[in-house]
Amino acid sequence: MSDTPPPVLVTRRLAPGVIERLTARYAVTCRDTDVQMDRAELLDAVRGRRAVLTTLNDRVDAEFLEAAGPQLEIVANHAVGFHNIDLAACAERGVHVTNTPGVLTTATAETTWALLLAATRRLGEGERLLRSGTPWTWGPNFLLGLELAGTPLGVLGMGRIGQAVARRARAFDMPVSYHNRRELPPEQAEGAEWKPLEELLATSTVLVVTCPCTEETRHLLDARRLAMLPRGAVVVSMTAGVVDEEALAAALESGALFAAAVDNFEHEPDVPATLLAQERAVLVPHLGSATVRTRQAMGGLAVDNIVAVLGGGEPLTPVKA
Repeated sequence: MSDTPPPVLVTRRLAPGVIERLTARYAVTCRDTDVQMDRAELLDAVRGRRAVLTTLNDRVDAEFLEAAGPQLEIVANHAVGFHNIDLAACAERGVHVTNTPGVLTTATAETTWALLLAATRRLGEGERLLRSGTPWTWGPNFLLGLELAGTPLGVLGMGRIGQAVARRARAFDMPVSYHNRRELPPEQAEGAEWKPLEELLATSTVLVVTCPCTEETRHLLDARRLAMLPRGAVVVSMTAGVVDEEALAAALESGALFAAAVDNFEHEPDVPATLLAQERAVLVPHLGSATVRTRQAMGGLAVDNIVAVLGGGEPLTPVKA
């Protein structure tokens, strides 16, 4: 048996204190920057690796796996999502795929509520007005928003994050409904009522989208389904790809929606110009899990999965095709 440490690639700089756990065990190559690798650089860097720690912008497909070679054992995705990974291609080659569920629930739920409040109370518009130096004066009709108490909240995707969002709705006295592929047992539903998708849309003045983006949910909220929301509704999207961003911009432009907030985008870092043009769109650059504690936990879980697999064990948080 060779004493050479297994070669591991980390495609992006990790949170403080995480990379040292890998470098202590393996021959690690880390792109020590926050800028993602371009495709050609990524395909060259994965050659000969036994483990790759990826981020959501790194596309893992048959081309990636062919470039890496047959010795690749694990792709540890630094995210709870995995829409960047061809799971079937990985399974065909016997490559483990892992993600980082659970550890980012609190941070993402908190960001969801920050965006929800910013959108319903028009905080982004107010800040831009002040920073622009535009003259203003208080008035009875100045930047009126929506009050949350008693306002129906719909949650599309009642996983860990959706449940955490629903739990926090109690503090705002908002009745909560949700849609999932299956109805949850009462102890997990946080007092929320399950509804079929179209009924959820028709009855949600505020809709929070937290379901994962899959082949079944991509552009689930297209122009037709967005039109099912009550006029003057608010959409908060925490998952790239589920909401059709062009359709969302059009619904804002027409006045069908009161406001919207989006945390991450289908073609990051690109954001549709039509959406950028909407004053009532609160747009942030993928900040859902952006706390030091959470990013350290995400990196740590990705590392734990690599250590487990390269040590001959099973991954802690496997993602199956």
